[in-house]
Amino acid sequence: MKNSIKYIIALLAGAQLLGSCKKDLETNPRERILESNYYETPEQAFNSMVSVYDMVGNQSSGYLTRLNIFASGSDDHFAGGDSPSDLGDLQAMNNYTVNSLSGAPSHLWSKGFTGVYRANTFLSKVEGITMDANLKKRYIAEVKMLRAYFYFDLVRIFKNIPLILQPVEPSQWYNIEQVPPGDVYQQIEADLKLVTPDLPLTVPRNTEGGRMTQGAAHALLGKIYLWQQKYAEAAAEFQEVNGTTPGLAASKYGYKLMDNFADLFKLANKFNSESILEISYNSTSNMAWGTVGSGEGNVAGIMSGPRNYVAKIPAQAPDYVSGWSVMPFTQEFFDLIHFDPRNKSTVANLDSLEKAGIVTYKHANDNTGYFVEKYAGRQSTKANIGQLELNFPYNLYDIRLADTYLMESEALLKSGGATGAGSRAYITLNAVRARVGLNPVAVTMDNIMKERRIELAAEGQRWFDLVRWGLAPAKLGFKGFKVNKNETLPIPNAELNNTKIVQSKEWGGTK
Repeated sequence: MKNSIKYIIALLAGAQLLGSCKKDLETNPRERILESNYYETPEQAFNSMVSVYDMVGNQSSGYLTRLNIFASGSDDHFAGGDSPSDLGDLQAMNNYTVNSLSGAPSHLWSKGFTGVYRANTFLSKVEGITMDANLKKRYIAEVKMLRAYFYFDLVRIFKNIPLILQPVEPSQWYNIEQVPPGDVYQQIEADLKLVTPDLPLTVPRNTEGGRMTQGAAHALLGKIYLWQQKYAEAAAEFQEVNGTTPGLAASKYGYKLMDNFADLFKLANKFNSESILEISYNSTSNMAWGTVGSGEGNVAGIMSGPRNYVAKIPAQAPDYVSGWSVMPFTQEFFDLIHFDPRNKSTVANLDSLEKAGIVTYKHANDNTGYFVEKYAGRQSTKANIGQLELNFPYNLYDIRLADTYLMESEALLKSGGATGAGSRAYITLNAVRARVGLNPVAVTMDNIMKERRIELAAEGQRWFDLVRWGLAPAKLGFKGFKVNKNETLPIPNAELNNTKIVQSKEWGGTK
């Protein structure tokens, strides 16, 4: 859920920013919105909660997102762009030349800890607001789940991070220390278990789509367990999400596979029955070239489109918007998906269209001719206001039901559960295949890994899957991935200066 926020205090997430504003905050001029007089009404509580949600889909002013950062580092995509020097922070992930001064770690660290900061500010203030007790309880549960979500990303991306659970006085910001990763996992597991009963079973799609629910909490907890190789615990959480008859009736949370794979990526089907955690964007926030990152349009539409695209035969050509050629699929991935039923809904095959004389486009950096179809920017989906190319309203899936089906099958296999025909591991794996008309296969890691790669392509899962399977060095070595180093990102250099935060050993530090 992303809405416009009418207050500014939650943006004060860094010492320099707060320092520069301190005088203004103390003078308290007329009508200035201050922390001291803001958290008073139910509406303000809601707006504060929305500010925490806003960080889930945060995009940097340099067009960096979690999706394009880790896609660039995966074996499914290249960074692309116009040239090897275009969008340098994505090229650094593609070539594994990323370092503590690079933009990708800085964006992900800032995004995560700004989310944590806003969550902690909300939690410290909401108790003092007079409002309906049950509504307050729900808001608190949503924000604690969001904090757990941010911390899961931070700990698996950076490993050695601080664990901050309440607002910190400015005088103490430079004294914050890191904690063992196990402490972070213990905290986020405890928070999710605590708040799940206070979340709604379901939410109205049209008015509350994207807000946290009990099913989403179980799915996130299962994913956290899976990352830590707690397979039995993960399987139990996914079974709760997937229900008693996966692939057939909806679970108690209303989750059910969409009948048609292609329908998952149609704008009319936001927050559908397969959506568990969905990152929301819209076409009405007026984001412009000078304000990238401050609006709510999805930049993936323009970034992933073919550069200098021209429809030579418009009646036969897709109405793609000319884009920046970011995240082209690798030839290896295309060869894998080419004859799969999900191919046309996943890959925009400009190679074939050009050979047929239907379109032309620039063969830019690392061009393969295969672009992302799932959220391709189109003339028919451009915004009506603002800088049209920057305000595509496509949502992105963070967790969807096919994902939890495949994770349950994996967790059951890894925990020694039954895997033969008729077992849950067999049913969950093959329900995903049956949806697209494919025959059943045996429950093996090779089959699960292949299914995840094809089903969830361009949805931000592949890099993390390779790391947790221990396959990243073998699969990403051709890009420069180094074992016992590139499984995490370096802590940004700005966080190390004049603080007690120490760089990880993998990146030349002592932590």
